[in-house]
Amino acid sequence: MALTGGNASHKGEVRDKVWKELRKVAYPDSRFHFDFSSFIADFEDSQKAANRLLSLASYRECSTVFITPDNCLEYLREQTLQAGTKVLMTTYGIRRGFWLLDPATIDETLYKYASTLDGMEKIGRHVSLADIVQLKLDVGFMVTGTGAINHRGIRFGKGHGFFDLEWGLLFSTAVVRGDTMTAALVHECQVLDEELRPEEFDTICDLVITPTRVLEAGAVEKPTCGILWDRLEVGMLEDIPPLQELRTMKVAGSTGI
Repeated sequence: MALTGGNASHKGEVRDKVWKELRKVAYPDSRFHFDFSSFIADFEDSQKAANRLLSLASYRECSTVFITPDNCLEYLREQTLQAGTKVLMTTYGIRRGFWLLDPATIDETLYKYASTLDGMEKIGRHVSLADIVQLKLDVGFMVTGTGAINHRGIRFGKGHGFFDLEWGLLFSTAVVRGDTMTAALVHECQVLDEELRPEEFDTICDLVITPTRVLEAGAVEKPTCGILWDRLEVGMLEDIPPLQELRTMKVAGSTGI
């Protein structure tokens, strides 16, 4: 769901400011270099931030977590598999849908490779929304990277709203609920005091995790609107198979809720 109007303009200004600082600590992407509008960057000491999340009892107790395909979360995906937890993720832009990494079916020597964007599609299992519902995956955490985030857990992403779509898809099929934890893993320079009014579809994060601290956003209300079909960017429905599947499921009355 794309942002429109003045709020989108304000978010753009914030992104530009943060990206100047992020470039000092970010690692370039093999394809997109430092074009932060095209990917969420890995950064110095991201493993320390990941270890802070991994140490939380609420995370360790999960049987399945959703982790976005962001560069800064590769180590988190690997270590989550090492802990025996299933990882649900998507391809970039959700264009090839959801993939499940189950450590019980992957050789331990392949965990690191399976955690990469190339490896997950060779090692993992492609799953439709119907598959996810049938498997009865209990997703206890949704974790994302982001361009920037404020202390209230409101994200300033690349501007395409993929994490909001992922939440909407999983919420619409009752795979996640209003009390499912959400976390953003970022560098300290990406954490802002900036005030922002969230949109109806903005998936606010309960936790903001940096290499040096864990911030709790306080009382967080997750979106319950599902997918706002009239707010999708042009071409999203055509390019994202799970959106097409969800629309078909809704017509058939089989979304699981």
